[in-house]
Amino acid sequence: MGELAPPHVLIFPFPAQGPINCMIKLAELFVSLTDFHVTFLNSEHNHKRLGIGPESGSQRVRFKSIPDGLPESHPRSASLFFELHDSIQTQSRSVFREMLVKKVRVGEPPVSCVISDGLMPFVVDVGEEVGVPVISFRTLSGCCFWAFFSIPWLIEAGVLPILDGADMDQLVTGIPGMEGLLRLRDLPSYCQVRDLLNPGLQQMQVVTRYSAKAHTLILNTFEALEGPILAEIRKHCKTTRAIGPLNAMLQARAPDAPPLLPSTSLWLEDHSCLTWLDSHAPNSVLYVSFGSYVVMSRGQLIEFCYGIINSRKPFLWVIRPDLLAGDEMVLPEELTVEAKARGRFVEWAPQKQVLQHPAVAGFLTHSGWNSTLESLVAEVPMLCWPFFVDQQINSRFVERVWGMGLDMKDTCERVVIEHLVSELVESEGLRTATRAMAEKARQSVDPSGSSYLEFEELVNDIRAMSTCAI
Repeated sequence: MGELAPPHVLIFPFPAQGPINCMIKLAELFVSLTDFHVTFLNSEHNHKRLGIGPESGSQRVRFKSIPDGLPESHPRSASLFFELHDSIQTQSRSVFREMLVKKVRVGEPPVSCVISDGLMPFVVDVGEEVGVPVISFRTLSGCCFWAFFSIPWLIEAGVLPILDGADMDQLVTGIPGMEGLLRLRDLPSYCQVRDLLNPGLQQMQVVTRYSAKAHTLILNTFEALEGPILAEIRKHCKTTRAIGPLNAMLQARAPDAPPLLPSTSLWLEDHSCLTWLDSHAPNSVLYVSFGSYVVMSRGQLIEFCYGIINSRKPFLWVIRPDLLAGDEMVLPEELTVEAKARGRFVEWAPQKQVLQHPAVAGFLTHSGWNSTLESLVAEVPMLCWPFFVDQQINSRFVERVWGMGLDMKDTCERVVIEHLVSELVESEGLRTATRAMAEKARQSVDPSGSSYLEFEELVNDIRAMSTCAI
């Protein structure tokens, strides 16, 4: 009997910045630490935005694209998230099925398994139809996944729907393992509904429960961070692999691995801000970024400007061109003058390098999971202003459970912002707690660490699948 061919893994992220960033790291780990062949499947829209051409990839890595069903002019913004989600579910299924049946391309090794974003349950169904195992990768936090999984119990406990006039500081029951921890305002955004027929609530309940049907569930987290939550999840999703933080895993296990793409950012990164940071003292600068989806009003932006400027801390602030919801990006002249004197604005920043810069003392963040883990690994405490999906529950855990930052959700007042920015930048306690958790993250990706051992088990699982590949 001849030697078995290396496995071929098809990785299919949901077409948004966060999932792409997370899942490309997994692809890089496979290429660096195994002999796997990898096909990375983007939407056609993002394939173009990433500048992926015929020359991209290598003998073991190929980049493919699939239509998302929306016109090129569609903004694919946070407010239209479910338009994109529904379009992929209905329009991409047949193309994806054909791709699997044709083995991606004639002459390539058969697909051993698909690692798909769990937001797209149709992939699990297609995999069953054609005989290809599907691994579900949820790129949000374990605590948020578990909250979504608990939606039926939240309804049974009478927590959902949230009644008009409810006290949002009321403690939540119905999520095993989180008793006495969450308030109504800390539930993921799609759980904060007045109607059980709300499409966001319905969708998140369905897609999360679907993960139990997949061959394996992957989460970008680690035991020391979310061990009790992972224990609850494993009662329902038996094979759950906690293999994060993936950024720490890459940094430790494959530090010299070249990136698969020059950049995975859908926006052009301004690297000149790193030179600007060089001119500042250690632990002195506030980094501000609300991620790729957050939108705010002009009034909120002005409150943040006053609060940050009045704190008298130097700042590096990422302001996307589409950050404001329908308003012009125009600030009062006095704010503009003060801001330019004290800070630096960019449309997009190389966040990993920024957070690792010694000048950065704190991160004012939307609490997206990628940003949370990047800040943790870089030992940078956080001031959290969450927007949607998992960000509300992430920010609660950052402050209440992990002690790595301050939760400012549902608040946008300049006086509060000024006070909390100063506390964030000056707090040795927050820095110490973040440093301690960063050390636990590094231990998790050591050769004997929980995440690295789980990654090895994942690799072994995929090798076993390759013996049954079509």
